Amino acid sequence: MANQLDLEEQEQLDQLKHFWNQYGNLITGLLIVVLGAVAAWNGYHYWQRSQAAQSAAMFDEMSKSVAAGDMAMAQRTFSDMKERYATATYTQQAALALARQASDKGDNDTAKAALQWVVDKSGDEGYAAIARLRLANMFFDAKDYAQSLVLLDGVKGEAFAALVADRKGDIFAVQDKRSEAKAAYLQAYQKLEERSQYRRVVQVKLNALGVDPEASNAPKATEGQK
Repeated sequence: MANQLDLEEQEQLDQLKHFWNQYGNLITGLLIVVLGAVAAWNGYHYWQRSQAAQSAAMFDEMSKSVAAGDMAMAQRTFSDMKERYATATYTQQAALALARQASDKGDNDTAKAALQWVVDKSGDEGYAAIARLRLANMFFDAKDYAQSLVLLDGVKGEAFAALVADRKGDIFAVQDKRSEAKAAYLQAYQKLEERSQYRRVVQVKLNALGVDPEASNAPKATEGQK
């Protein structure tokens, strides 16, 4: 026969039963929520890894189609990627790759559509900025300077500031807006590293407008007249 609990142990047991009767459901509910959240978190990361792996395989397939010049297959694969893995990094890369190949082949409509999709759907500022810059270049080539400027104004990130300023300078220059062009080129020049080859290109543009960016009075160029 089991030994009887002494009075102290019995009192502790009674207190535990009372506590559990009062708070047991609440504790169980909280545990379910916590464990459910952990399971959901693990499931989400598994889903992300699965999405990344599958989108990587499709990106590889699309890259092979692009390399082979099979644009129809590349577009079909990209369409599938948009439908299945719209948020995957590889889908953003696929859009940029498709746009470049389409542009090289003179299919500007396909290129613009792919780039605009990245602008509209990408949650990555870097990819969105690259897409905006490429689109801006396409509209610049088409002499749609207003739309090109709108796209450039939407580019985020200091890493792209010099490129944006330089492209704005080009737009102003072809419109014979010399003061605006000088100001934009100077901004680009000042944001580029001193040893950058690109900085020398911008310097040539400034020299063509009669501005020496190294001169002590270079900032006054923004006040120059046409």
